[in-house]
Amino acid sequence: MDFEKLYAEAMKVAANAYAPYSNFRVGAALLLPDGEIQTGVNVENRSFGATNCAERTAVFAAVARGYRTFSAIAIATPDADYPVSPCGICRQVLSEFAPAETPVIFGNKWENVVKTTLGELYPYDALHELAK
Repeated sequence: MDFEKLYAEAMKVAANAYAPYSNFRVGAALLLPDGEIQTGVNVENRSFGATNCAERTAVFAAVARGYRTFSAIAIATPDADYPVSPCGICRQVLSEFAPAETPVIFGNKWENVVKTTLGELYPYDALHELAK
């Protein structure tokens, strides 16, 4: 799996984020089981509760295309000074569609990227625990 390519897609799409309030652009790239890449960006709103994160945008777009799982995700935060991990809501949504061993790559630039797994980000995943 070419994590650098996946991360580059996330960084590229971050330029399309709609972030007029925070000026904090985020891009996400999901690696789908067939090798396709689905991207997403954060889309802000004056009512921050109506804002959608890049990770969820990518997942929702993939679901709309018929996918129900993904193989990895890369998240790029080019306006940050350090790697920023997915928020709690995004961790919950990601865990709905991928197992704990799914790779998660995030960072503000490739040289600072953090490589982890969904299970390390979200260790107490009630959804999958209840399914056992």
